[in-house]
Amino acid sequence: MTNARTPLIAGNWKMNGSAAAATELARGVAAGAGDVSAELLVCPPAVLIPTVAAVLGAGVALGGQDCHAAESGAHTGDVSAEMLADAGCAYVIVGHSERRTDHGETSELVCAKAEAAHRAGLRAVICIGETDAERDSGKTLDVISSQLAGSTPAASDAANTVIAYEPVWAIGTGRTPTNDEVQEVHAHIRAVIKSSHGDAVAAGVRLLYGGSMKPENATGLLALGDVDGGLIGGASLQAADFLAIAASCP
Repeated sequence: MTNARTPLIAGNWKMNGSAAAATELARGVAAGAGDVSAELLVCPPAVLIPTVAAVLGAGVALGGQDCHAAESGAHTGDVSAEMLADAGCAYVIVGHSERRTDHGETSELVCAKAEAAHRAGLRAVICIGETDAERDSGKTLDVISSQLAGSTPAASDAANTVIAYEPVWAIGTGRTPTNDEVQEVHAHIRAVIKSSHGDAVAAGVRLLYGGSMKPENATGLLALGDVDGGLIGGASLQAADFLAIAASCP
């Protein structure tokens, strides 16, 4: 990580929590936010966003877990980027592997959602990553290049976009790539962005690691030159663990 990029520790709560649990967790994160130098972000389920917004405070950013590409319309069950912004969100995750796998989302759709986030004034956290079969067959960098090119809008820059590398085989499994493997992929991502969006965007955009980061391995991962934070799943559901990861930022 370079000092030119402020580390971002983002918590993806996924489909977890009640109003009471979300209130307690948000208060715990907010209480410790002043003790870390990293920017903190929490992304609760959509129905809990107002609950979390009411107690989070100014020291922690709020985000959604997904958005629809359209501003409004007949899209039952979906939430637009404008709705998230109106609810107090500053970020939205798009293209998470669980969306790509469970809902068949293509990179083209992910790109449209990222464009919607930009349209609404949100920062898009664009997720990319390979499966275990793709890694085992030596296709990791090809998959990353393809997903990154297909999912990232032309107007993306360091102010409106974050890229999260989440090896699918490491999410929630306790397995992680070696630090050298993580750095290799992150350096490749930055090189691809440099080629497509120029030196300034590549130097400024934050790249998060998103595969089973936890307090025990965060220090090593966050010390890597091209890792600018983490997209945290399970460990974000405990305020102490989430804050411990944030405290590991150099």
